[in-house]
Amino acid sequence: MRRARRIAAAVLAMLGALALCPAAQAEQGVPIDIPSILPPEGWSFVGPFGRWDQAQLRRGFQVYSETCAGCHSLQHVAYRNLTALGIGFGPEDIKALAASSKLEDGPDENGKMFKRPALPADRIVPPYPNKEAARAANKGMLPPDLSLIVKARKGGRAFLFDFLTGYAKPPAGFELRRGMYFNTAVHGEQTGMAPPLAPDLVVFEDGTEASVEQMATDVTAFLTWTADPHLELRKKLGLKVVIFLALLTIMFIALKREVWAHLHHPRRAV
Repeated sequence: MRRARRIAAAVLAMLGALALCPAAQAEQGVPIDIPSILPPEGWSFVGPFGRWDQAQLRRGFQVYSETCAGCHSLQHVAYRNLTALGIGFGPEDIKALAASSKLEDGPDENGKMFKRPALPADRIVPPYPNKEAARAANKGMLPPDLSLIVKARKGGRAFLFDFLTGYAKPPAGFELRRGMYFNTAVHGEQTGMAPPLAPDLVVFEDGTEASVEQMATDVTAFLTWTADPHLELRKKLGLKVVIFLALLTIMFIALKREVWAHLHHPRRAV
């Protein structure tokens, strides 16, 4: 029993160290890190050790802001979600970004609605005040909200990337309906959405070349983040849980062997 107690104490000490090390690192301002393994398909956030690439998320947000935000909303994302825990914006950057847009609020003391600058706690201001206005501005079609588009569409980020890069000239003999655009990623190869991306459409702050494929990759990563912003934290917690359960299993196996050792004698021949 003494041996079992020593084993249990050692395992509990290891578990305590595992729990306290991240807390001590956080108090000292040291970033808590886990191994990063680049997946075969090139997305940094794929796989059990995947993590967000903040530079990519910032570029993706820039692509959304300059090319997509004119038609598509992000109704489930607040400005304050774009913090250092999100895509790396500081408090002052978020305040300035929110204040650059105005939203309707009220009523005031006179019973009238009024416009005010958005606050960090507000959701990102949509391009249209309501669905009817959105349809009227887009030939009767309602641009979908992009907050959860990666989860809402079959194929997720693969479909979104293929859609953004799938525009091309229709082949000879293909009947393209009026007002439609040829796109190999959709059923029927026709869509009412005009090509949103073109080479050098934006100028990235970090100097990355703004090719159509690069912009499509970055905005797809950003919209994957809006659909699952807690992905990285969940994976870190999952890694700790797996280590905890592995050590706990070792401890129980050691205890079982110690407790039942006196019953594990070989039988005597008759």
